[in-house]
Amino acid sequence: MNNEPLVVLDSVSKFYGDVIAANDVSMNIAQGEFLVLLGPSGSGKTTILSMMGGFTIPSKGKISIAGEDVTDMSPAFRPTVTVFQDYALFPHMSVLDNVAFGLLMRKVSKQDRIKRAEESLDKVGLTGFGKRGIHQLSGGQRQRVALARAIAVEPAVLLLDEPLGALDLKIRHQMQEELVHLQQNLNATFVHVTHDQEEAMSIADNIALINHGGIEDYGPPERIYLRPATLFTAKFMGESNIISAEISGQDDDLVKLSTKFGEIALPGAGESGAERSVVLRPEQIKIGTHDASERLIALGECKVSEIIFQGTHKVLYAQGGQGMDTHIQLRAAPDFAVVVGDMLEIYAEASDAVLLTH
Repeated sequence: MNNEPLVVLDSVSKFYGDVIAANDVSMNIAQGEFLVLLGPSGSGKTTILSMMGGFTIPSKGKISIAGEDVTDMSPAFRPTVTVFQDYALFPHMSVLDNVAFGLLMRKVSKQDRIKRAEESLDKVGLTGFGKRGIHQLSGGQRQRVALARAIAVEPAVLLLDEPLGALDLKIRHQMQEELVHLQQNLNATFVHVTHDQEEAMSIADNIALINHGGIEDYGPPERIYLRPATLFTAKFMGESNIISAEISGQDDDLVKLSTKFGEIALPGAGESGAERSVVLRPEQIKIGTHDASERLIALGECKVSEIIFQGTHKVLYAQGGQGMDTHIQLRAAPDFAVVVGDMLEIYAEASDAVLLTH
């Protein structure tokens, strides 16, 4: 993957009357990148994808692909192909004819389009399926046909609008892996829309977290999850313990924070009295006694109120902090002996804690 942007969105917005569907969105997407637009329903992620594909014209801003301004260009003339959630396959056509349809529209010769359609079916694991009807395929196989049709025309950018949403869990996980392998083998640029955080983290090179039409956070999945930039990111990306804090002082490059779990010192700065939030993921909270250390945050004791066994681990819901009235969630090994009502001493690595300013 090189660092030259293939797709550039420059301050792109979309308004429907007083409704802001996309708000001043700017991003660079590199050649060979797998970007996921992630966000809750109604956040604007599909609008952003639709503007890339030419199905929605921006109210303002500019979109460039491979150095060409495509802002007002129709979908048929853009170097993009969109795969929709409903697949949009033709039921009266064979699998091979469905895959070859885009090539037919581009006036590719019959011999070449059959050859490229068969090659595309090979790439998605459907060798020999060309003569079948669409009604003879499973949901996962239909998804592969839609992908084969998309890659047959060799687009510069493949746009995927929640393409796995209609599949059951097992097939969805399988297709996630296949999408990644396909993207890597083609060295293609994929932009994929989903509201599923686990799906996004499993397939993306970068995640653009969309909220209220704008980019809330942007970066690799590991950074987005472990070092969220905002409180919205911390809450949306999996489970989080959000500890309210107030700045009580400053010691060189460490800010002192007053919380219901006691005093905490973390890298940062701020004025005394300012409110902050400290984020710890459930798996980052450790159970057991520990020696006093600047590397550790002592969180005192908590009382277990609920236990949920999830196979690979146990989820423990507990009450802790001053007054034992602060909800906290942690994880334990599947064979960890614990019952409701147990008192557990807990702590965390200071390096795991994320201090948010907003």
